Amino acid sequence: MEKEVVSKNFIERIIDQDIEEGRCTKVITRFPPEPNGYLHIGHAKSILLNYGLAEKYNGAFNLRFDDTNPTKEDIEYVNSIVEDVKWLNARYDGDVKFASNYFQDMYENAVKLIKKGKAYVCDLSPEQIREYRGTLTEPGKESPYRNRSVEENLRLFEGMKNGEFEDGSKVLRAKIDMASPNINMRDPILYRVARIHHHNTKDDWCIYPMYDFAHPIEDALEGITHSICTLEFEDHRPLYDWVVIECGFKNKPEEFPKQIEFAKMYVTNVVTGKRYIKRLVEQKVVDGWDDPRLVTIAALRRRGFTPESIKMFMELCSVSKSNSSVDYAMLEYCIREDLKPKAPRIMGVLDPVELIIDNYDEDKIEYMEVTTNVENPELGKHMVPFGKKLWIEREDFMEEP
Repeated sequence: MEKEVVSKNFIERIIDQDIEEGRCTKVITRFPPEPNGYLHIGHAKSILLNYGLAEKYNGAFNLRFDDTNPTKEDIEYVNSIVEDVKWLNARYDGDVKFASNYFQDMYENAVKLIKKGKAYVCDLSPEQIREYRGTLTEPGKESPYRNRSVEENLRLFEGMKNGEFEDGSKVLRAKIDMASPNINMRDPILYRVARIHHHNTKDDWCIYPMYDFAHPIEDALEGITHSICTLEFEDHRPLYDWVVIECGFKNKPEEFPKQIEFAKMYVTNVVTGKRYIKRLVEQKVVDGWDDPRLVTIAALRRRGFTPESIKMFMELCSVSKSNSSVDYAMLEYCIREDLKPKAPRIMGVLDPVELIIDNYDEDKIEYMEVTTNVENPELGKHMVPFGKKLWIEREDFMEEP
């Protein structure tokens, strides 16, 4: 008997190689949403991809909120995301996790970088930082505060944590290379001062870590092996590796956690960007995040899509490194294919014309047995009445055929 050949996407091939070469004994993935809106069809791809890989390799899958920017976050979004992940049947391991649970660890790692001479407190304004950063063709300029002593940086950073400085007046920056061809490596910001109430930590902190600093530390602390994200983060990968190496979580980029990028999914004729959907909701162009005209997971669920149909859609779209668009008709095809064998078939007359059979008894009613779904006999049968007066579709009637 011929052995079935199953094609693998490029991420599975990377994981296979890691396992074969003894670098990985247990695959651990995660889905790290920012709680600043409802999830849409594109997020479903990431959820099912990360969960599917963990399931395929008998590993673990974490659900972790990257809640490092409380200005845009809300507990409503946290609850909706948890509901969506459960509805998609993506079973996460343990409790729901939050980046904010690791704020103390992140602070300690920032102190470690300062002590190593790898981070410094900078007083430049946001506008000046952008100006000093340079362009794609010109190197940046070093901040005049870049060579502060370790002792001064430690004192200032503690002052930032204790609320001694105004919001936006100081930031902690990594000390990397202002002439790097990758702008993300030109002394990126690691922490900023911001007195904002946080949905999880309340008012415990008045400094918050930037995503590019927090995310790799979260992955490392949770033992994530493969940090799978979209292509927009490809240029951030050197910074991801720099953070986990300089903080002492690994020695070289090929060790874990390892970032792997895949292409986003775009669907024709629909809005998939979270900030654009949020604008439609806030401007009341639509009736809410679950308006059936949207492709948020909540809207698809309300419209009648099933978890199985969305999973089928993701499998048909596959995983690649190239951005591409998928026709919305394919999503509709998937829900039809999923419902065909499981949904009962009901007859209805939408535009009725009354039909009277002259030679049929006035009070007589006969019942005909009809199969509920010819593709699934297990759904049984039901009875349909037949009498002197019937209803037929208007388009099926002609006086002169």
